[in-house]
Amino acid sequence: MYNLTSNDITVTVAPIFLEDQSDPDDDHFVWAYQVRIENNGTDRVQLQTRYWHITDANGLVQEVRGSGVVGEQPVLEPGEIFEYTSGTPLTTPSGIMVGSYQMQTDHGDLFDVKIPAFSLDSPHQIINLN
Repeated sequence: MYNLTSNDITVTVAPIFLEDQSDPDDDHFVWAYQVRIENNGTDRVQLQTRYWHITDANGLVQEVRGSGVVGEQPVLEPGEIFEYTSGTPLTTPSGIMVGSYQMQTDHGDLFDVKIPAFSLDSPHQIINLN
């Protein structure tokens, strides 16, 4: 698991390689990632947008921006937790994801919350030891 706290919000991510949805012979590798967002602050906040920076093993970068997560813009009271699962495909057997959420307080203040960088690893990757 990977976790990071910024602006009183803790984001924890657990990536899972999905062997049954992947086809290594066709360069198709799929991961799910479980995300937990915890409001450790004193203000109620709402997740407005997401940003993902996804890099595959060849260095190819995809950027994903959008409203909310999994079709929702959750509101988190102080101490509340929101969890969701999403996924991403790659054409390589490994990669890295990192990103951020934009949150808004009830007062209208916008702020960014960092998502920790996490590794997308599959049993099909070749490991080179130096």
